[in-house]
Amino acid sequence: MIKHRTLVSVGTLTVSALALTGCAGSDGDAAAGGTTELSLLVNVTPNLTEEFWNELVAPFEEAHPDIDVVVQNPGAEGVAAALPRLLTAGDAPDVVQSLPPTVDLAPELVDLSQYEWASGGPLADQYSIDGKYYMAGIGFQLQSLWFYNKTAFEEAGITGTPTTVEELTTALGKLKDAGWTPIQTGGDWMTSHSLQTLGLPTIVGQDPEWFARMSSGEVTFADTYGATVETYAEWVAKGYVPKDALGIKYPDAEQAFLSGKSAIYPMGSWFAGTEAKAEEKAEIGVFAAPAAQGVGTPAMGANIASPYSILKTSEDQDAAAELVEFLVTDQTAVADQLEVDGNFRDGYEYDMDELGQELQQIVADTPAEAYTPTGQGYGERTLPVGYSDEINAQTQALIGGTPAADVEAAMDDWFASTIG
Repeated sequence: MIKHRTLVSVGTLTVSALALTGCAGSDGDAAAGGTTELSLLVNVTPNLTEEFWNELVAPFEEAHPDIDVVVQNPGAEGVAAALPRLLTAGDAPDVVQSLPPTVDLAPELVDLSQYEWASGGPLADQYSIDGKYYMAGIGFQLQSLWFYNKTAFEEAGITGTPTTVEELTTALGKLKDAGWTPIQTGGDWMTSHSLQTLGLPTIVGQDPEWFARMSSGEVTFADTYGATVETYAEWVAKGYVPKDALGIKYPDAEQAFLSGKSAIYPMGSWFAGTEAKAEEKAEIGVFAAPAAQGVGTPAMGANIASPYSILKTSEDQDAAAELVEFLVTDQTAVADQLEVDGNFRDGYEYDMDELGQELQQIVADTPAEAYTPTGQGYGERTLPVGYSDEINAQTQALIGGTPAADVEAAMDDWFASTIG
């Protein structure tokens, strides 16, 4: 018998159920009903519905009749806001999903280093803190990607996907000459995504310690990111990046590329989920963002998909570990989670169209050590707080015509004032 229950929201939980029963997973529940109750705080979205989560844990409960998994919905505030509040109130869940461990959060989490499914899982080393593994994830959310319109490439006479930044720049010129808008980007958070997709494969590919060296002031932005900024400024000057891009919202940019109005779209792997559902679309392919000529292994920007952590306050950490192991290793459970949010993991396949298969091949071809954070970073590879906003603002200035040298100087000034 499936015993899971879904709580309407964490708010409801704290004012009613917990007022009567105490923390989820308590020994009292086990003594009364012969079962261990595990609370699982999850991210609920239009894709990751409460029904999805309940169906996901059902096979685990069937195989463990002594464990009752209670799925907790954080409501509108989301997991990131709900967990600190629950920790303060003494009502923390047993397991939390979707919240990568940080230096501040790590003291609240169980060290999972003893479990191979955690220490050897996707991006485990990249998310480790002080050599310890506080989370286990299901797969990768790739970010250093260039989606491309296959018709545009054919019309421009481009017979293969670019393998270096230099080849990419040449391809953009051919696309513009053929009458295409070369790069589809936009305003909001999208702006700096294209700059990072251009730069990080080379920058981190040459210096895997770049995040630490930037944060310590050992190197400067101009010295390490300068060539990328100058290349991007050249792209803007030549019209490869439309100057009106800043007025384009994310949904509009996505639809413009999907419908065949532009040639190349720098975006994360989640775009494949949108493409798979679209009834009318251009013929689209994807290639990993290349590095500059001479870089042996380009870095691949990626985030962990659906990280799970166990709270130290859990009164049955062994049962919680069994649940997490199921969620991150069971073939069906992992494949279902990957598919619903358009994520990928080598060896775990689901029904994919041609674009999804191309992304799966990129995952298979990417060495584990090549993965890198983007933006502000994660694990021990982080940049000062506010970096993502600053690089986004400066990229917008670059598209608006600010000289590359001024952008580099502004970023150096920001780092100097932030690091102190």
